[in-house]
Amino acid sequence: MNRPTELTPRHYVALGGHGPEDVVADARGRVLAGVADGRILRVDGLTEPVAPRVEVLADTGGRPLGLELLPDGALLVCDAERGLLGVDLTDGSVRVVADEVAGEKLRFTSNVVALSDGSVYFTVSSRRYPLDQWIGDIVEHTGTGRLLRLAPGDDTPEVLLEGLQFANGLAASADESFLVVAETGARRLTRYRLDGPRAGQAEPLAENLPGMPDNIWRGGPDGPIWVSLAGPRVPPLDLLHRATPPVRRAAARVAVGAPYRPTGFVGVLAVDDEGRTVHHLTRRRSRFRMVTSVCEASGHLVLGSLWERGIALCEPPAAK
Repeated sequence: MNRPTELTPRHYVALGGHGPEDVVADARGRVLAGVADGRILRVDGLTEPVAPRVEVLADTGGRPLGLELLPDGALLVCDAERGLLGVDLTDGSVRVVADEVAGEKLRFTSNVVALSDGSVYFTVSSRRYPLDQWIGDIVEHTGTGRLLRLAPGDDTPEVLLEGLQFANGLAASADESFLVVAETGARRLTRYRLDGPRAGQAEPLAENLPGMPDNIWRGGPDGPIWVSLAGPRVPPLDLLHRATPPVRRAAARVAVGAPYRPTGFVGVLAVDDEGRTVHHLTRRRSRFRMVTSVCEASGHLVLGSLWERGIALCEPPAAK
């Protein structure tokens, strides 16, 4: 992997809400994010000299995480408490798209992508730990993450992949022949094939990432896949993951009960459809912490965070 370049901040936009975990950009360069109190917010005017405008679009009544804008202007929301939701951005109404799979309530849905044929794919990070205990799953290394599919017109999802290590961000390849799933707990991107003789099979696309991948985003088929790194590689954690399950469970109990504060490390990657790194940007002593999402909007790299109360606007990388 090439040596990283400096991630250069431009300015910070306060949102009046905690934890904009995922950020996505619409065609007009506006940025959408969901915060901890359930609100879906939209930030407009990123390039204007006055402060950007923040408006409330909807309230899910739960905890919104991953977002996906649809061609008709609607919004899909992975809600950690309520499942997969649909939001009408014209009136703010919210409906449940799917809230169970195989008789099990959907909890900790994480990220979602819709393909051109109308099918919807989304991830479940953990079946054992809720969002507020996410660190327990990372430490225990449960492998209970899932990839699910909702067929066009259907309201019952099917499980495509199980055994994922904290399944998180999700994006499609340029030709929609495969999906890329971020496995936070394994520091890898996994390719799940949708077409061809190997359809339904999964294999690593990029391994041994320099940090823990969280949400991933692609602005269009001509652009790279942007990968947020929520934290750096932690060698003792890699060692713990090779321990026996009882040891990992005991360590997870300690981690859940201990106060957590992220380090000053922030990082993002951009990769192509072969898993090759196009850009790698980091900052070691950042005041904006725990980057859980990244997108491009209005000439900025926009960072979201489960930890912060706003979003960070950064210098985009030089074209390669």
